[in-house]
Amino acid sequence: MALAAVGQITSTASMEHNLAQCRHVIQKAVAKGAKAVFLPEASDYIGGSPEESKSLCRSVKESIFVLGLQDDAKKHKLPISVGIHEPSDNPDSKRIKNTLIWIDETGQITHRYQKLHLFDLEIEGGPVMKESNTIEPGSEILPPFDTPVGKVGSMICFDLRFPEIALALKRRKADILLYPSAFMPDTGKAHWLPLLRARAIECTSYVLAAAQVGPHNEKRTSYGHSIIISPWGEVIAELGGEKKDEPEVIFAEIDLGYVEKVRKELPLKRRTDVYPEI
Repeated sequence: MALAAVGQITSTASMEHNLAQCRHVIQKAVAKGAKAVFLPEASDYIGGSPEESKSLCRSVKESIFVLGLQDDAKKHKLPISVGIHEPSDNPDSKRIKNTLIWIDETGQITHRYQKLHLFDLEIEGGPVMKESNTIEPGSEILPPFDTPVGKVGSMICFDLRFPEIALALKRRKADILLYPSAFMPDTGKAHWLPLLRARAIECTSYVLAAAQVGPHNEKRTSYGHSIIISPWGEVIAELGGEKKDEPEVIFAEIDLGYVEKVRKELPLKRRTDVYPEI
């Protein structure tokens, strides 16, 4: 078994401030002996407007946030999963990328997933958010990759509502499904826990969901409730929805033998003679 750490922070428009929050999580993880740290979506920054968000966006080679985490990963020999923004490959694009990167224990970025599904919400008399106006969607499901805590499959936030990605990752032997997020409070109260438990149960996989929490600015607040769920669908550890004085962390031992046991005792045999395999 290996100990995983899942952090909960409140990103602002200050990368320096956000890096300090993440370093606080990392320090707690190191003290506990964690073998990997998982941080939320958009950990580098959350801007107050599309214009501010684009102006803050930097390549990983120029981002003080990413460079700082790379230094920490190398210093502590501790891999870090973190959600960031990156410029589009098209210099004329008005949109940017929402990505999840894996920084290995040597400080190198060895995996990069670009969010596939974009959060477009327009509730009558309620909140409106059009992520597709500012974010460029990804175009592929990446294969799971080996980590000190198990084989990990990457997704981001709104991808949670689409089980096809998780099922495809499970078929490719993922032990752990990642959902770093910045869920809105309204949708979080209604759907966060049911969807996460469903993905764990239907894929018989661990689910790690590091979440943003509390107010980022006058316009945006996140639901919080970072969580770790077992392959049986049980909540192992969960944080609340209120911003605390300092970033919080939850821990769980990832037992790959338990993943194998659940999959053996409750085999989910797909009827691919009746419907297509995902």
